[in-house]
Amino acid sequence: MTNEEIISLASKYLINTYNRFPIALARGEGMRVWDLDGNEYLDFVGGIAVCSLGHCHPLVTEAIKSQAEKLIHVSNLYYIEAQVIYAAQLVEKTFGQKVFFCNSGAEANEAAIKLARRFGKMNGNSERYEIITMVNSFHGRTMATITATGQDKVKKGFEPLVPGFKSVPFNDAKALEAAIDERTCAVMLEPIQAEGGVRVPTVDYLEKVREICNRHHLLLILDEVQTGMGRTGKLFAYEHYGIKPDVMTLAKALGNGFPIGAVVTTEGVAQCFEPGSHASTFGGNPLAMAAAQVVLETVSAEPFLREVEAKGEYLMDRLAELARVYNVIKEVRGKGLICGMELSVDASSVALACLKRGLLLATAGPSVLRFLPPLIVTRADIDEAVEKISQVLGEL
Repeated sequence: MTNEEIISLASKYLINTYNRFPIALARGEGMRVWDLDGNEYLDFVGGIAVCSLGHCHPLVTEAIKSQAEKLIHVSNLYYIEAQVIYAAQLVEKTFGQKVFFCNSGAEANEAAIKLARRFGKMNGNSERYEIITMVNSFHGRTMATITATGQDKVKKGFEPLVPGFKSVPFNDAKALEAAIDERTCAVMLEPIQAEGGVRVPTVDYLEKVREICNRHHLLLILDEVQTGMGRTGKLFAYEHYGIKPDVMTLAKALGNGFPIGAVVTTEGVAQCFEPGSHASTFGGNPLAMAAAQVVLETVSAEPFLREVEAKGEYLMDRLAELARVYNVIKEVRGKGLICGMELSVDASSVALACLKRGLLLATAGPSVLRFLPPLIVTRADIDEAVEKISQVLGEL
């Protein structure tokens, strides 16, 4: 079929929940994807920070194919060897001692929210259930996670919302402490706000948040769904800030495209869940774990992470060069290979113009272009992307 034909069918059969770009992608390899009409694109979206090893990475593909020939799914009524082995590997790389597997970032955050409420009730009283989140945060699309999200646009029309959440400004430790009361059980935030505009905190902000949580006996939940698994040049973004959370949520890049979510936590917090407290039919199934093991082994290697950090600095430098040429660029910010370019014009129109030149970019709000290339991106790829953006901005 052609792009036009599939877009026509989509308008007939799909519920309209996305503002999709007008192409249908059919094939991918490494940094490149092709649509149904055969047009080639350089991908700086990576499935929204999912395909960290690029499209159809041979080791991930082989692991999935091999596992599919042996066992795909049995449910968590039984022990799954690959799940236990991967949990041990993940624990070894993190602050945590226990892991829960699910299928997405929203599911991971939903589990973390439930875990925090259980913790509050078991370590305080029945009124300790409130979680403080940040303005402009994004935590998912379930009822609890849209309530946790600090953006009104995702909540409109879904009232009444789930009680027990309040939001304070990001990067403002004083506002956070002022919001704490006897009902507070946890603080939940993203180390870098991704959907909220790629907003990076000051160097000491997370350290202050950790200290506040310690002093008030609150859980610190870090949503690393988009920043985890090497995206920032460290395996996890919290490593940049010299702190450890009590709970961390992961998804996106865990399976390089295969749906996986995870909650990592400490032994003490994990004890708040027991059989029947929470569950996931598909979470941690053999096929998911096969993909996840390859990804973790690859991205956790120190030479790989050092190269991500170096390429991130190169990308930021090249984007800063554009900012010195084009006054429509207000700011360039980010860490590692998650970068944002704030514009004084509509970002979606710039992204569409880049698509027409063969470059895929995402947005983060109305004015920010978001750069989330696969971590295998090369400096030549970055140069190509910057040249295409320069051409588009030059036409404004």
